[in-house]
Amino acid sequence: MDVVWSGDWVAERLGVALEGDGELRELLGLALRRNPKRAHLLVSNVLGKHVPQKPAVVYGAGYGLGERVRALLGAEEARRAVVLGYAETATGLGHAVADGLRDAPYLHSTRRPVAGVAPAGGFEEAHSHATSHLLLPEDPELLAGGAEASTLVLVDDEFSTGNTVLNTIRALHESHPRERYVIVALVDMRSPADRDRLTAFATEIGARVDLVTRAAGTVSLPDGVLERGQALVAEREAEQASPPGQAEQAARAGGAGRAGRAQTRARAGRAGAGAGADPSAGVGRAAGDSGRTPEAPAPLTRVDLGWPAGVPDGGRHGFTPAHRAALEEALPGMAERIAAALGPEPRRILVLGFEELMYAPLRLGTALEETLGADTDVRYSTTTRSPVLAVDDPGYAIRTRLVFPAHDAPADGPGDRYAYNVAGAGFDAVVAVVDSAADTPELHAPDGLLARLAAHTGRVLLAVVPSYTPRPTPAPHQEPSVLPEPLRGPAFSSYAPEDVGWLLQDLSDTRLEAPTEEREEAIQSGGAHYAESLPVEYQPSAAYQALFTAALDASAARIARAVGTVTETVLAERGPRPVLVSLARAGTPVGVLMRHWARHRHGLDLPHYAVSIVRGRGIDATALRWLAAHHDPADVVFVDGWTGKGAITRELAAAISAFEESSGISGFDPEIAVLADPGGCVRTYGTREDFLIPSACLNSTVSGLISRTVLRADLVGPDDFHGAKFYRELAEADVSGDFLAAVSARFDEVADEVDAAAKELLAADRAPTWEGWAAVERISEEYGIHDVNLVKPGVGETTRVLLRRVPWKILARRGAGADLQHIRLLAEQRGVPVEEVDDLPYSCVGLIHPRYTRGATGADGKAVQGA
Repeated sequence: MDVVWSGDWVAERLGVALEGDGELRELLGLALRRNPKRAHLLVSNVLGKHVPQKPAVVYGAGYGLGERVRALLGAEEARRAVVLGYAETATGLGHAVADGLRDAPYLHSTRRPVAGVAPAGGFEEAHSHATSHLLLPEDPELLAGGAEASTLVLVDDEFSTGNTVLNTIRALHESHPRERYVIVALVDMRSPADRDRLTAFATEIGARVDLVTRAAGTVSLPDGVLERGQALVAEREAEQASPPGQAEQAARAGGAGRAGRAQTRARAGRAGAGAGADPSAGVGRAAGDSGRTPEAPAPLTRVDLGWPAGVPDGGRHGFTPAHRAALEEALPGMAERIAAALGPEPRRILVLGFEELMYAPLRLGTALEETLGADTDVRYSTTTRSPVLAVDDPGYAIRTRLVFPAHDAPADGPGDRYAYNVAGAGFDAVVAVVDSAADTPELHAPDGLLARLAAHTGRVLLAVVPSYTPRPTPAPHQEPSVLPEPLRGPAFSSYAPEDVGWLLQDLSDTRLEAPTEEREEAIQSGGAHYAESLPVEYQPSAAYQALFTAALDASAARIARAVGTVTETVLAERGPRPVLVSLARAGTPVGVLMRHWARHRHGLDLPHYAVSIVRGRGIDATALRWLAAHHDPADVVFVDGWTGKGAITRELAAAISAFEESSGISGFDPEIAVLADPGGCVRTYGTREDFLIPSACLNSTVSGLISRTVLRADLVGPDDFHGAKFYRELAEADVSGDFLAAVSARFDEVADEVDAAAKELLAADRAPTWEGWAAVERISEEYGIHDVNLVKPGVGETTRVLLRRVPWKILARRGAGADLQHIRLLAEQRGVPVEEVDDLPYSCVGLIHPRYTRGATGADGKAVQGA
């Protein structure tokens, strides 16, 4: 049986011929594209752009070329070399080449301008769909030339005419001359005249130019091929845009010949492009093998990669050997997180990158291959901005395409983007990898990429890599930029102005509230982040308000002991005048009480501020800059109310590390001081008991009438504080002052106990045990949730679940008493079952409804069991 080459369709119709090395047809296929400069497209089978390929094959192709460059240069010169890859198709290839050189830094060109980063150069690409390239290195010396300049290694997927490389070398050599260049490509397809032109150019500039490729050949183009190719594209698109019956006839006509007739019967049963498939995808393969329809799209799951702090998302601003080492260390853990989110069912998985973001998803793909083993078929490709005709024929390289709007606010305006050979490829799951700049409403829109993918696979996972922004290089003795000032009561919050300065912006006049059920569905579907909206403020019933009052009376002394103990520990270890910075808003009442204790017992007037931290998004960097400009970062003590499983503890540590890397400001200690640490997540705490802290019972009315914090791109700019609302209209229900007064009134009576407890703690081993995290992972698996973010341990977190989220069920430790009275009352009001269990390290655990849709609650807002 003859093997069909994926260039036959174009070759037969236009007379285009590939001549050269025997491997050439294995590496390349042919397609046609809507391009006024070059109608045909060489489609690589090992680049990972248009054709899904095994990640190890894609990475190995680039890495192997890098090893050959290393052998050419020698180890010492290879260590000094700089590798430059071309956007968009060769950003991953160039990075793999740099890896093959071992110790070389890497930079790729980009079409995405970055605010605050001045270009170090630029050039044009003659035949590309989008031409302008920018060079945006964080280190301005990376491309420096001169007598001691290192070799510059330029990497592209194909070396066709040589024009792009000539433009690059000419632009860089004028400002940064050097003695040697190495050009690397998968294939060298230049004509003899183009080869002579490059040789003459090298002589002209007085530099040595070497070439390293995997295969070489030429493309034979008959006269008039551009015009005939454009006409063929227009004809096919017109046919494929016709009604289904006519399109079927067109498909038969287009497939006539060697393979067409054999495909006609197969196509007849699968006519219609389906949701999200472009008409030019032909008439089949768009529904995929999952059997899903637009009415039953694949579910979306966000995966928290745990991307290493300070490691760039790629080479847009440079990627150093130190970055490479940090990424290599983190890859296995990230692959395990993806594998856990996928579960055991998927056997054919696509890791889909995003335009220039090729290397990060490629390496996640190679790590996932190793994690899942040979029994799972992992493939890799990326989306692109290049429009290519799709023809459902085995002799054509682009069988199907999905079309969706750009989702990263491109500098050249909105437009269509494409994913090729994904629809109908039989993928059980697709892992879409984007950078955070592209995690936008357009990505999640009904016609966005995620929706297009969901119609053609059984499962869609979204993994977001933090977009790297180079830290600014301040001028010598430069004063800090003007930063916003803290908000204080009574203009913002019901707390006294000296009790807390809110490093937030006032969004009180902005409509941010959404019904709980709508928020839950959006959050779990991946369509929104929880910090982009606010829940409707819970208005407690008279019975619940009475329960709060009774709980406060019963626990005020217990809270006072914990407040005193944690404050004395902080003063002993971080004194003499720590700066309290509470994590708004649960930490803020605790920060105020710690300030009151220090003043009452020691006459200290400690500064106290409240800042925003958002799971998955990090801490407010503008607030940290403000703190660093007004206080010694080493004096800052972060304060929170309690720990659950420790997610915010980990988030803060990662956020501080990333902030220091990006800003150059150091000295912040990510250790959190909390009132209660039932999860065993910190070493500075007042108690490790899981008990009712009355401030957890209510929302804004016990927290100075301030909402949860909000982080949304259209409201919060790069130099703004995160936002929050001041609910002035709830003043009559405000018990914030009552809570402070009730606890502060017990300070004197617990003073001796506090002294003894603090002395004991200071001498004890207080290392975190992370007992709570282990329990959460166990519960997540036992109850079939498989997402630790939906398991909320401890009285405080369980209360939040019942007030803000859509609860599924409550686990209560058998024998837990008065501390759970308000939990049982809220559960009854929400129609949520309370299950008594043994061997629970917490008093209770709240489970958010997994796979939530609005059908999980009835018209009265109560949970529907079995939903």
